[in-house]
Amino acid sequence: MKRLFLLVALLLGGGPVYAEAELAGVASDTEQVQSQLRDYFFNAARYGDNEILDEFIQAGYDLNTADDKGYTALILAAYNGNADTVERLLAAGADACAKDKRGNTALMGAIFKGELGIAKRLLATECDPDARNNAGQTPAMYAALFQRGALLEALRERGADLEASDPLGNRVETLARGEIRTR
Repeated sequence: MKRLFLLVALLLGGGPVYAEAELAGVASDTEQVQSQLRDYFFNAARYGDNEILDEFIQAGYDLNTADDKGYTALILAAYNGNADTVERLLAAGADACAKDKRGNTALMGAIFKGELGIAKRLLATECDPDARNNAGQTPAMYAALFQRGALLEALRERGADLEASDPLGNRVETLARGEIRTR
């Protein structure tokens, strides 16, 4: 049933433009359908439902659509450990460098959750290994803070600046020792 709804909604979303008189009644229905579509899309990424995700990809759905927190499907898939979903999204053109509203990337989410394979895959993209979030933290800082030594080495190999510091003076070296400045 969910798949049938998805197919119909995707078809309606790409269908003809309605006359102005018809738009008034259809607008709220269209918004509701679009909201449900986004929910299906994000849940497919979050839970690794690749069958549903493939329907979105085939329909040309915007893979970089973000939710109210700025999370894209790729960020959700990486954070939730869905390696196959991450790979599908990357292959279909999802932006690996996209940031959520806090400036965090899919790579940062994968590092935080300890998803080492996904993080290494994301490191193979063209994204800046020194991209900073809104707090001025880099992926290397995340790797150090969460004791992800293998990822720290992979970041070093990718050319990440392991001497960078955030606005509070936290550095990779001090974070790795558990010394965290908060103000």
